[in-house]
Amino acid sequence: MGTAHMDDLDSKIVRFLAKQDWPVTTETVGKALGISWNTAQVHLYTLVAEGLIKGKKVGRQNQWMLTEKGWDFLKK
Repeated sequence: MGTAHMDDLDSKIVRFLAKQDWPVTTETVGKALGISWNTAQVHLYTLVAEGLIKGKKVGRQNQWMLTEKGWDFLKK
């Protein structure tokens, strides 16, 4: 799936992450968008594969933030 074919949920996740002042957890993304943790995780990993976001493991949680490519995508 190329970024030109991102679905609406992927776009919502990217826009949500752009509004955050620091990295957020999968649970935070899920709650903010009204989706399950598992659904959020699947979409977050898809966005990582596209290079739009990056994640890091902090303790037992994954935390997510936009990459430069993610910011560029939002400017389009």
